Amino acid sequence: MSLSSSVSRSAFWPLRLSLAAQTWLLAALALLLFSAGAHGLAVIGFDSRFVLFAQEMLRHGPSLFPTTYGEAYPDYPGTSTLFIYLLSLPFGRVDTLAAWLPSALASAATVALVFRLLQPFSPRWALLSVAFLLLTLTFVSETRAVSLDQLISAVALGAFYQAYTAAERSRLALFAWLGGLLLLGFMIRGPLGLVIPAGVVCACWLVAGDWRRLLGFGLFAGALLTICCLGLLGLARLEGGPGFAWDVLHMQVIGRLDGSAGASSPFYYFLSAPGNYALAFPLALPALALFLVPQRNPADARILLLLRACALAALVVMLGLSLPQAKKARYVLAMAPYAAIIAAYPFMVEGNRLARLLRILSQTLWLLLPGLLGAALVFAWLRFPHVAGAHRLALGSTLALLVILQGLAVYLAFKPGWRALGLAGCAVMAMWGAYILAYEPIERSLYDTRTFVRAADAVMSAQPAPVAFVGLARDAKAIKYLVNLDHDLLPRFVDQNVELKGVQGPLYLVMEAARQRTLGDSPLGSLKPLVAEDFDHEPYVLLYLPAAGAASP
Repeated sequence: MSLSSSVSRSAFWPLRLSLAAQTWLLAALALLLFSAGAHGLAVIGFDSRFVLFAQEMLRHGPSLFPTTYGEAYPDYPGTSTLFIYLLSLPFGRVDTLAAWLPSALASAATVALVFRLLQPFSPRWALLSVAFLLLTLTFVSETRAVSLDQLISAVALGAFYQAYTAAERSRLALFAWLGGLLLLGFMIRGPLGLVIPAGVVCACWLVAGDWRRLLGFGLFAGALLTICCLGLLGLARLEGGPGFAWDVLHMQVIGRLDGSAGASSPFYYFLSAPGNYALAFPLALPALALFLVPQRNPADARILLLLRACALAALVVMLGLSLPQAKKARYVLAMAPYAAIIAAYPFMVEGNRLARLLRILSQTLWLLLPGLLGAALVFAWLRFPHVAGAHRLALGSTLALLVILQGLAVYLAFKPGWRALGLAGCAVMAMWGAYILAYEPIERSLYDTRTFVRAADAVMSAQPAPVAFVGLARDAKAIKYLVNLDHDLLPRFVDQNVELKGVQGPLYLVMEAARQRTLGDSPLGSLKPLVAEDFDHEPYVLLYLPAAGAASP
């Protein structure tokens, strides 16, 4: 088999720019896409935790660790919160644009690094790899969110790029760059943020057979990890004493390993990846067979060396993170760029039946994607008419966009010179257009928390009294409530109905409407809700229990 030639540089004017200019242009366009429409959105889901961290930092000043309820939070260093804090200063508050911008910047850097890594081999391969990355589901969802894993993915790819292009550099300069990236990863994500970039660097040099650098870097990374962990525990002890230092050790290391922070199957990432990391991961698996055979052409051999390094780096990430018991799909986001590079490789291969079949499959999926997304949008419109009605203009515009892109894709399917890049571009625009214009508004309407909280806060501000959260987990639903306030709140937590028998007024109670119904004819069960709205896709109520002998508001 042989590798196909690159796209003519005269066929697409940006390719006539220098490599640096092309990279910066692509990164800028990616950043615009990733941050489009982010300003002023309601905060929902897992973002609530990090936005609350930043809100408390804005109110009380920077700290070594993020805080909730006025106490240091042990699961993360304060670096990512500090990023959001600094970006929020111009707004005077924590806006979703400021909260998402670190993730968007990291994603744009990842796109730029993928392109820069591959463009010297083939601009076409580079652009198609970027397209596969932009069509990876977890990459899309983590880009428009507060995502420490996206930041670590960018750091890891940066370290991989440094290792792969290190042939002419001195070991001291190289290790200085890599050390800085490993330190940045640790500051963002703790031990995990150092181990992942170190793993992909080791994979790169293992494939290259650079044993001297591999051994030296392994010792260097191990020493740096030890120093950083000791430093982290020392700072934790300074922040909150020996007890907090133990909490940091347990939350960031021991709890992830022993399953006390949640446990999943050892094969979780290998079983979930085809869905969470489609389209790139499923299409990358059969493409592995294309570069197992050694090549005689030196240029082809260099490409295959890169591909094998990418495959091993992805495997190291997935295997390494399979060892801890705590697993989430986003934890292995760092393998997405390597999967995208491998998935696009069949477009570089000529004279091979498997490569041809994979090209046909990829282009067929790209061709059908706008229509499939349009059908899904119509289904959602019919399934949630009360939500869709509030976004009729946006959904209608999205459907029109998808119809146009589907027609353009059909047209490009008959243009061999532009078929692959054209279909990939249509698919990317369809995916991101549907996600930003349709999926996000529907999701934020379904899981809205702001409406209930603002109504409840207005009532409580008119007649202040203590607040009890009934059945709202301290680190889950309660966080989603607090993130919508512009002031601190220290609620009382009540978990069981039996605990409600001893409560005394004056007291506000926040609980599910279904829980109040279980209280029957008890004094709390007979209270009339002051606020009754959906909160995180469930009906919630605000109740007021007056002091003995006092009247309700």
